[in-house]
Amino acid sequence: MEENLDINNEVNKEITEKTSKSNSEEIKEPKSEVLDIKENNSTSQDNSAPKVDIKNGNDIPVKNIPKPKKEIPIEKKPFQEFVNVHLIPSLIQEINQRGLEINYINLQNTNRPIAGDKCWVINCEIKDTCNFWLSFEKDDISSLKSISLSKPNQTPSIIESFLIDEKRITLKLIISRVLQRLNGQKLIGVN
Repeated sequence: MEENLDINNEVNKEITEKTSKSNSEEIKEPKSEVLDIKENNSTSQDNSAPKVDIKNGNDIPVKNIPKPKKEIPIEKKPFQEFVNVHLIPSLIQEINQRGLEINYINLQNTNRPIAGDKCWVINCEIKDTCNFWLSFEKDDISSLKSISLSKPNQTPSIIESFLIDEKRITLKLIISRVLQRLNGQKLIGVN
């Protein structure tokens, strides 16, 4: 009886092995998915965790789209570029809109009117109206500034601080305060 039992065990074992073998041959992984297990040693701080990448045949590679560079504000541009490209043309436009004509306007590194120290000066002559000198102590729009005014064909007699309480100097602020000073002296209109 024991012999029969041993023979049965052997037959059962053979049947089980054949069945397992044929089942494993029938089960196949799909061709489109492959699992790769990689150790990510170079970028990961925890090297013990494996990284699993799932790839399939219809993946489209991801393209890195660069972010557009944000242009710096015009007030942060180099001093001469700010004055010559932005400030002077804007002043001309604003003064012309008020029906006045500019004979000349320019930026020079010269002596400040009245004080006589060397600094950057925007000198402007408005036809039959006035002259003004907007001075910057350094080639920086945030540096100390002053303004002087005079009637045509006269020299200035007063130098005044300009935008001393402002924390943030902008193009629009400079233009509005120049026009405010000219208007305050009734040179470009009435109050």
